[in-house]
Amino acid sequence: MTKIADLRGQTPDQLSDELLKLKKEQFNLRFQAATGQLEKTHRVSEVRKDIARISTLLREKRSAV
Repeated sequence: MTKIADLRGQTPDQLSDELLKLKKEQFNLRFQAATGQLEKTHRVSEVRKDIARISTLLREKRSAV
């Protein structure tokens, strides 16, 4: 789980890269769940919450400009 304070110090480009990485991980986790290979089921909700955090910060930074 990513801390919000750590994310606030990043640039919008860094946040976009992190968001892309998390979306890829979310896809892989969903694929593992569908095939019955998912071991860490809690990671799905963590990734979803991290995506929401980063999306919110990106929206805040874009509206502040």
